[in-house]
Amino acid sequence: MKDRLFTQQLDIAYESRLIVEDLNLSIPSGKITALVGANGSGKSTILKTMSRILKPRKGSVFLDSKAIHQQSTKDVAKQLAILPQNPVAPDGLTVGELVGYGRFPHQKGFGTQTREDRDIIRWAIQVTGMEDFFDRPVDQLSGGQRQRAWIAMALAQQTDILFLDEPTTFLDMGHQLEVLKLLQKLNQEEGRTIVMVVHDLNHATRYAGHMVAIKSGKVVSQGTPTEVMTRDVLRLVFGIEADIISDPRTGVPLCLPFELAREEAAEPMPEQAAVRSELLAAAGRGR
Repeated sequence: MKDRLFTQQLDIAYESRLIVEDLNLSIPSGKITALVGANGSGKSTILKTMSRILKPRKGSVFLDSKAIHQQSTKDVAKQLAILPQNPVAPDGLTVGELVGYGRFPHQKGFGTQTREDRDIIRWAIQVTGMEDFFDRPVDQLSGGQRQRAWIAMALAQQTDILFLDEPTTFLDMGHQLEVLKLLQKLNQEEGRTIVMVVHDLNHATRYAGHMVAIKSGKVVSQGTPTEVMTRDVLRLVFGIEADIISDPRTGVPLCLPFELAREEAAEPMPEQAAVRSELLAAAGRGR
C-alpha cells in the first residue's frame, strides 16, 4: 500500500527557535504509527504540522501527493482528523452534540444535519461504546469515557487518517487500555491509518506496527517495534539503560529501564592532568 502522507525537507520553528530541521518522514498507510521520544523532542510539533495545525518554516507535508498547507481547511478535514492533548468541551455540551461537530466539514449551507449525518453520528457513538452516554454532558464523564467521546467525534469526520497527541495522558491503567484497544480495533476492522504520540514505550510496541524515535527534532530510528526498541536507541533517545524482553503474549519487545545512561568521561587535557597531580600531591603533603 502506497504511503499517502509524508514530509519533505521540513523545518518547523517557534518564532526564531528551530525545533525540527530537514525532516523527511513517511507514514505507512493502514498501520498504527507511534511517535516516541523524550519530553521536548519535537513529537507533538511534528504531529501538529503534519495535521496542518502548524505551518512549517520550510518544506512541505504531502497528502495524496498534494502539499497539505496549500489545500483548503475543509478539504483536509475530510481526509484527516486530529485529537489534540486534553481537549475541552464547552460546559453542558452533550456527547451527541460533540460527535455531531465531526460532520461539519461535510455539511453545506447552515450546517443542518442530513439523515446520512445522523446515521454516521450514531455509528461513531456505537463503535466507541458510548450509546448509553448520548445525552450525557461531556464534562460529567470519566477520563476514559471523555476520550472515547472525542474519538467518536473524530470518527464522525469519516477520515481515513487519525492523529492523536498522547491520547492516554492522565488516564489510569484501565482507561489507557480502553482507549488503546479501541484504536487497535479501528485500525484492524476499519482500516484507519493512525498516528499517535505515545509516552509509554511499552504501549507503543504493543499497539503500533510502526515506530518513529525522535530526538531534538530528528528521526533517530524508525521501523517495526523490534527494529526501534533496542538498547542503543533507548540510550541515545531517552538517556536510559534498559533490558529488552519479549512480551510472553505477543512477542513484541518490552522495555525494562534500570538506570540512567552515563556519559563516558572525557580524557583530561594535559593542563588539567597536571593541576590534578599537584592537588593530589598537596593533599598528600598535608596529611
